[in-house]
Amino acid sequence: MIIVKIPFSAGSLGKNDGCEKTPDEILKGIEADIDSVKVDKYNFDETFTNIYEKIKIIKDRFFILGGDHSITYSSFKAFSEKHKNPGLIVFDAHPDCEISTKTISHEDYLRNLIDDGILKKENVILIGVRKFSKTEINYVKEKGIKYFTPKTLNYGLDDFCDMLMEDMRRFDAVYLSIDIDAVDPAFAPGTGYSEPGGISSRELLFILERIKMLKNIQAIDLVEINPEKDINNMTVLLGQKILSEFL
Repeated sequence: MIIVKIPFSAGSLGKNDGCEKTPDEILKGIEADIDSVKVDKYNFDETFTNIYEKIKIIKDRFFILGGDHSITYSSFKAFSEKHKNPGLIVFDAHPDCEISTKTISHEDYLRNLIDDGILKKENVILIGVRKFSKTEINYVKEKGIKYFTPKTLNYGLDDFCDMLMEDMRRFDAVYLSIDIDAVDPAFAPGTGYSEPGGISSRELLFILERIKMLKNIQAIDLVEINPEKDINNMTVLLGQKILSEFL
């Protein structure tokens, strides 16, 4: 598996500056096949083009270390062009379906993927969502986007994983996107959006241990970890553990 560093935080619109430091922090002491994307915090178009071009030429499975969630737009776009029926599984506290303004950001990348015809609305699954704006909940309901709140897990983690894996089997290739704020801030305080009531780090790792057995998971990204906002390096260490699950 190739690890791709994308140290870009400008897509957070100033709300999570510092997450560009995450790739180097997570990779301390880790030996792997590592590549990187050239980014420019003052030039979104160039950065997103560089992400797209880098992912487009990767033939193996890859793991992206961000960076903010805006990077998923370009990386999934390149990924989608290499597969017939790609699915996007997202762990996130937010649906990221706000109305786009000037450029793609971490608040609207998912809406842009769907509205631009890159991702089928029925091919996305959101897990851990618990904070919607009125605009977002209306969009999610209108499109019929499948989502699961943390309360879903109260009915049985094993049953949830069985259901999720069965659903994921319908895709010829899966892109897994992990926004660390899906995890409750008690376990992952180092992020720009701390939303209480999230899933635990143990629950996230359990789900990942189960679903990684599926052969169609071809890409993973990990985003929104911010070392500058971390406490006792808890979130960075969780990021390292998540990465280790796929190495």
